[in-house]
Parts: sequence; structure tokens; C-alpha cells
Amino acid sequence: MRTKPGFFLSGLLTGLLLAFAHAANPMDAASITVFEQVHVLPMDSDQILRNQRVLVQGDRILAVAPAAELAIPAGAQLIDGQGRYLLPGLAEMHGHVPPTVDFSGMPARYLDDVLLLYLAGGVTTVRGMLGHEHQLRLKEDIATGKRLGPTLYLAGPSFNQHTVTTPEQARERVRQHKAEGWDLLKIHPGLNLEQYQAIADEARQQGIDFAGHVPEAVGIEQAIKLGSRTIEHLDGYMAALGGFDTPLTKQDMAELVALTKAHQVAVVPTQALWETIIGAADRELLESFDELKYMPARVLAGWRRYLDSASGAYYTGETAAIHAENRQRLLSAMHQAGVTILMGTDAPQLYSVPGLSLRRELPLMAAAGMSHYDILRSGTVLVGEYFAEQDTFGLVKAGHRADLLLVDANPLDDLSVLYQPAGVMVRGQWLSRAELDAKLADIETARLAENRGR
Repeated sequence: MRTKPGFFLSGLLTGLLLAFAHAANPMDAASITVFEQVHVLPMDSDQILRNQRVLVQGDRILAVAPAAELAIPAGAQLIDGQGRYLLPGLAEMHGHVPPTVDFSGMPARYLDDVLLLYLAGGVTTVRGMLGHEHQLRLKEDIATGKRLGPTLYLAGPSFNQHTVTTPEQARERVRQHKAEGWDLLKIHPGLNLEQYQAIADEARQQGIDFAGHVPEAVGIEQAIKLGSRTIEHLDGYMAALGGFDTPLTKQDMAELVALTKAHQVAVVPTQALWETIIGAADRELLESFDELKYMPARVLAGWRRYLDSASGAYYTGETAAIHAENRQRLLSAMHQAGVTILMGTDAPQLYSVPGLSLRRELPLMAAAGMSHYDILRSGTVLVGEYFAEQDTFGLVKAGHRADLLLVDANPLDDLSVLYQPAGVMVRGQWLSRAELDAKLADIETARLAENRGR
């Protein structure tokens, strides 16, 4: 009888790890962390692997298997899961990172606080969607352990009517961003179709993605056909469909949804933030968010000024409720059609606090008909697939980056367990609940002190 490959590999792994436990250099063993007695959501299916032992070495997952099949190396750090649930760390696919230097009177510590808030919310990967000077150095400092924070993938400074005036200038800017090392190009409104076409063509030649808003002169159809990797905030769809003030049906949206799917364009909806931007959010509810205590007074004042005199290209005022409902209908239609939906909140923005803003976004994804498993996929395995050329992560699986989230109950049953994780591991570094609480308390104390000093 032939042995099943999986059984053979499991037996081989067990033997190797048993040998490692007896013969490894103590320094090597000390670099290993073991999660004991955990139920694992590997995220390659919606199945739970019960009573597992997970070994991490450095920034990689070394092994995942039942405890009987894996020995614990002597000297390894042991994290007793006590029957909790272990899943991949989450991603913020439309996030922002403040500049590394003081700006606009912000506290000097604001950058580090933002990075910590992402981690406290279980966010171990951030796609930064607007580059600033020195951010590439910040990305490297985080990757090498000089600074604590989520892994960053960064868009460069904006492509818009102020930075691009001709197609050739657009091409040169694409080449410049590629040479500087940015991970993608950020598109803002204001570009004409010829400029946008030049960006798309040069981006293909240089092997760099572009993503972001949909300029009015370009339109959603052209943005999709020309290869925007993602469409942020469902931008451009409502303008094309007349969805700002008229209820839409699934049939109304079908053609654009099918086009999005056919061109393998992903969307990052940011529904919670957009309710605020368009004027559909409840101010009393927004002001009740507990996480606001972690934001500087200057930031909160700016958010409140927006609510006092909301305006702008996306604000729809009296018809905002219809607009918001149409956005939810569109998200539902996208999900039903199999369009790739990626988790994102556009934090820090209006009442969206980094990391902690997921507790405002995920319920809206669920209300659009996404299952808990599909919501989790949008921030784990699908993000890993998006960044597959840069690294291997997004699953609880050997060889994947050790970005892990330990929670008290099964998130497939209740997503709210994600909001207060028992601990977070980022690139192999473990942050317990107690450590996270201490760091959050320090941020809150600093904010109170800053406010007293104003």
C-alpha cells in the first residue's frame, strides 16, 4: 500500500522536530515560539483545525500540526493558547502612515502611536496609499526591527492634476516612482484620459501597479479596462450609475460588476468612512466611539469641523442615505459575482482610528451579505495573494510570514472577538494582551496630557 504524501511528510516533519528538540543549538531553540493548545483557522478553507501546536522561528511559521506530532524544542518560548483561536493577522488595504517628522503641529510621538494602534487592532499589514518623504526608510526600519509596526507596502506621492500636466511627464513620474522603490502608484482625481492612459501603459512596462480614485475625465469603465489594480472606496461606480440620488437595482449594476470581475480588478470599499464623507453617518454615534481617546485633539478638531460644514466632491447631503444604501447594494452585488473584495478603512481619516476602525467596517461588510469567512479572507489570504510577488503570508501555514492573531472565541461565529485580541504576533514578535493594553494606556495618557497643555 502506498503511503499518502501528506502522512509521509507529517512523519518526516515529526522526526526532524524531535531531532531538533534534542540536538539543536540552544540559541536556535530560544528563537522559536510555540503556540500550544490552539484551534487554528488556517484560512485555506472555513474549517477549524482543533487542538493544534504551531511553531514559529524568526519571522516564519515553522510547522502547524496536532500536538502529538510536534515536539516542543527545549528553551522555546511557550504561549499557552488555552483553547483560543489562532488566525492570520489582518490587513488594512487602504491605510495611511503619518510622515516620520513633525508636521502640522502633531505630537512627536504620533507616528509610533499610529503604528501601535494598527497592531492593537490586529492589523499586521498595511498598504499605505499616499507616500511621504522618508516613508521608504520607515518601511525598512520596521522590516529590520528598528521600529515596531505592521509590515508596510507603500504607494508613492499622488498622481493628480498638480503633479502631472502632460502624458510624457506622467510616464517620467512612473519611472521615477519605480526607481525610488515604491510598491505602487497612487491615483487621485484631476487627471485627463490621455494622462491616465500614459500612466497605465508605462506602469505595465515598468512592472508596477497603479490604484486609487477614478478621475472624472477617465470614468470607471476606462479605469477598469486600463488595469487599475484596485478601485478604492468604490469610486466612480455611483457616478456612472446615477447612484447618488436614485435607488439602484442589481440589474442596474450588473454590467459594471461583470466588467470588474472580467478584468480581475479588486475593490476596497471603505464603507464606514464613506458614510461619514457623504453625510449619511450619525454624528452622535461617531462621537461615542471609545477609540477616539487615542487620537490627538488637533485631529479630532479637524474631524468635527468637517461634520460642522461637510462639503466636497463626494458629499451628497440630503440624498446621502440613498447613496449609502446604493453603495451597500453594490458591495453585495460585487460579492455575489465573485469580485475580489479587500479589507480596508482608509484610516486615519474621519472617525476611522487606525486598526480599531475595523470594528466599524466589518459589520457593514456583513450587512452586505458577506459571510464571516469571506470577510476574514478579504483581510488575510486574498491580501497574501495580492502581494504574492513580494512575500508569502496570509495563511497559518509553514513558510508563511508569522503574522498571527490569537482571539478568545471562533471569529467564524462572532467577528467581534477580533476587536480585543488575546495577543498579536507581527513578523514573529509576540505582543500579549497585557502588553497591548499597557501601550494603549500610554497613548491615552499622552493624549490627556497633550490636551491639558493646550
